[in-house]
Amino acid sequence: MPRALLSVSDKSGLADFAAGLHALGWELLSTGGTAKALRAAGLPVRDVSDVTAFPEMLDGRVKTLHPAVHGGLLARRDRAEHMAAIAEHGIAPIDLVCVNLYPFKATTRKPNVSPEDVIEQIDIGGPSMIRSAAKNFASVTCVVDPADYAEVLATLRDGRDDLEQRGLLAAKVFEHTAAYDAAIAAWFAAQRGDQFPARVTVAFERQQSLRYGENPGQRAALYVEEPGAGLSGLVQHGGKELSFNNFLDLEGALLASDPYVGEICCAIVKHTTPCGLAVGTSALDAYKKALACDPVSAFGSVIAFTVEVDASAAAAVASLFVECVVAPAFTPEALQLLGEKKNLRVLVGSARPKAGAMDLKTVRGGFLMQERATPVLDDDSSWTVVSERQPTAAERADLLFAWRAVASVKSNAIVLARNGATIGIGAGQMSRVDAAFLAVHKARSAGHTTDGSALGSDAFFPFRDGIDQAATAGVRAIVQPGGSVRDAEVIAAANEHGIAMIFTGRRTFRH
Repeated sequence: MPRALLSVSDKSGLADFAAGLHALGWELLSTGGTAKALRAAGLPVRDVSDVTAFPEMLDGRVKTLHPAVHGGLLARRDRAEHMAAIAEHGIAPIDLVCVNLYPFKATTRKPNVSPEDVIEQIDIGGPSMIRSAAKNFASVTCVVDPADYAEVLATLRDGRDDLEQRGLLAAKVFEHTAAYDAAIAAWFAAQRGDQFPARVTVAFERQQSLRYGENPGQRAALYVEEPGAGLSGLVQHGGKELSFNNFLDLEGALLASDPYVGEICCAIVKHTTPCGLAVGTSALDAYKKALACDPVSAFGSVIAFTVEVDASAAAAVASLFVECVVAPAFTPEALQLLGEKKNLRVLVGSARPKAGAMDLKTVRGGFLMQERATPVLDDDSSWTVVSERQPTAAERADLLFAWRAVASVKSNAIVLARNGATIGIGAGQMSRVDAAFLAVHKARSAGHTTDGSALGSDAFFPFRDGIDQAATAGVRAIVQPGGSVRDAEVIAAANEHGIAMIFTGRRTFRH
């Protein structure tokens, strides 16, 4: 009679799986709560303590760590000396292990959980058993995911000796234990306040395969730290599957709108950087103001709203070719209107980044890791006016808007703003003066006057030429971090032109 050892924390599907094994003539071994659950389902179960002739002890810390278990798992069936050795010691083979581990990560997320409670969720016996079984996958089937129960039962019912399946299940074991150990190591690092420990193991789960990457011919997939969190938690209505570039642009659109979550905001993003950003009195008003910044570039864009999208805003969006629209909610009428656009992906959710999240950027042979930049939510109380002229109340409001907006634009970045909307954006230039030139050019190309506008810069002006250029365009107020060795020259230029200038003391590069 083949034997299966079942010991799981997640008991979903367990009774049916065990019943299937029993019906095929398997003997069921189990421990603790799992054995209790199987007996409650009317299944005959033999306690592991009967096999080991040793009781569970130390509050359950020791129950399967025994040669009677691991000998039965690790003995190679193709080696006579292995089989003779376990027979000599009265050990019978164990042919299948069904184990999933203590809920360590779920425990760490509980409010006010104590370190002692977290430590008790570090599984010892479970990882040991599944690693033993996976090492001996030539003879032993090891199941750690309830999603695999049906397929394993089907193979056993067919009487197939499926080595390939056992190999895939074994690989899944080591992925599982690697992620589990990574979570434990990360918790210990967090306990000592170490954001950058000597060794980092990144454990992500494949959420979906993508049609291709940035370009056709590049294979790609989406991996997530937690299923259902971040972008993977957005609910899609209509359209094709999201592409690699769609995900990048969605990240850019949400990044642009994050600083305005308390306001009615619309961000229009193309190639991960905004081509229009505005706040307004309604979703439609914010959209129209954002679109007016650069209606040509908005073609094929991704659009994010911070508020529910109603029918009027949806109708306006539907008149433009758009890849994706994301918002916390859509009215039924809005969903119907947008659903008429065959290829438009409508995504519902907020996908707010979790506190303390890290930002990873790959380089050849490794990756760079940094604290994720927090949304720019400055209330302007910490700013320093460095010019002779104080900004007016209206200018100060535009400067605050521009400062929040420029943080989501690719560096070097310059934003021109007026009345809660961008009117010109200069992104990704090699020099700041070129970024300023481009912002003015884009504004005028879209029919905006730049006279009286406010300018936001993501980093300091290294020379006064950027200020001179802004003055020529009619800019009346500038917000920038400051910190250049030539700040005195830059301030003098602002004073010469009668421009109000504010230093924030914070840089917002986005490379």
